[in-house]
Amino acid sequence: MAKFAEKTNVGVVGAGVIGKRVADAVAVQPDMRLAGIVKTKLDYGAELLAWKGHPLFLTGPDRDKEALKFAKAGIKVAGNLDDLLQQADVVVDATPEDVGVTNKPAYQRAGVRVVFQGGEEADVAQMSFSSYANYNEVAATRPSDVRNLSCNTTGLARTLSVLQRQFGIERSGNTSQLTRRAADPAETKKGPINSIEVDKHLSSHHGADLATVLRGFNLRTSATKVPETLMHVQTNVVTLQTEATAREVLDVFGRYPRILQVSYSRGVKGTAEIMEIAREFGRPRSDMYEVVVWDNLEVIDGRTVIWNQAVHQESIVIPETIDAIRALQYGAEMSAEDSIRLTDRSLGIFGMVPTGHIAVQQPKPVQKAAPEPSATAAVGNDADGARDPANPEMANRNFG
Repeated sequence: MAKFAEKTNVGVVGAGVIGKRVADAVAVQPDMRLAGIVKTKLDYGAELLAWKGHPLFLTGPDRDKEALKFAKAGIKVAGNLDDLLQQADVVVDATPEDVGVTNKPAYQRAGVRVVFQGGEEADVAQMSFSSYANYNEVAATRPSDVRNLSCNTTGLARTLSVLQRQFGIERSGNTSQLTRRAADPAETKKGPINSIEVDKHLSSHHGADLATVLRGFNLRTSATKVPETLMHVQTNVVTLQTEATAREVLDVFGRYPRILQVSYSRGVKGTAEIMEIAREFGRPRSDMYEVVVWDNLEVIDGRTVIWNQAVHQESIVIPETIDAIRALQYGAEMSAEDSIRLTDRSLGIFGMVPTGHIAVQQPKPVQKAAPEPSATAAVGNDADGARDPANPEMANRNFG
């Protein structure tokens, strides 16, 4: 892996659900420095960011008025948006939907590279990005900006790109039914409260979104919204080009740390149990960075695969955001495998052993160096049975 003498200075614009997580994730990367995070007003979120020591910048039409409030609260403001852009090599725009496109002219004037989030339309950036689907393609192109996929599409891109590479997937007849959470836990003004809402469009945007990173792939998606806040759940049906057993499909998923398998038969029957697992992992905010696949996957007639997977909408795009920063900054000098490995180690993403008997493998502490693989362990496993984050098998994978 290439060594880089200077750290990448990263600015984060927007400090909501995604922005604050990106800031914390950047702060623990060995090759990045958090230049600062942009707020528009003083609130408890700003106080928490200041408490963590993150440099704060202020923007918006009421900037001067808000700056006085920050000063009265004893919170230092390091400057405005333009000041941050002068310091940053790469900016992550984590603003609300459709705000990023209005910020783009400022980014272009400053000459910084930008990672937009999935709330923006695909044409806000030169390319869409998925670590497992097209990292190397993006790195080779090294555009001025990329757009992350939405949370749901990020989960789909992980599992479907893996199956596409291993088995091939037929171009038609593939579907995904999305059961979407109504709101994030802190969003008290959204609903529904006591209803299941159907989408205005029978075909949701997720299939078209997926095709921006898996070109030519045809997935028909539809979505309903239910009154809960924990996670999304997707029921996927795809037809493989080559025959496989359920065990073989699960084994392929098990090679990728960002795809976590859980066992229905051992009591993981829904999103509540998955979030309990996330709490036991001890991660900040109980985040679940992995797309979570239930092991009661079925294969019909050797090629049609049906499975359920869950997506933690608040955190699943964070690893991809970190990888996107590297793809823009380093280009082809850093491979997908090296970036993914760095990101996963820093965030404590280590996967599990796909034995069919263990519901979840306890992850190793983030700061602990990965042990050398045992000669007697299964491929990609440590001697104690946990996934090796420095898995040599990763080097043989094509991540687009």
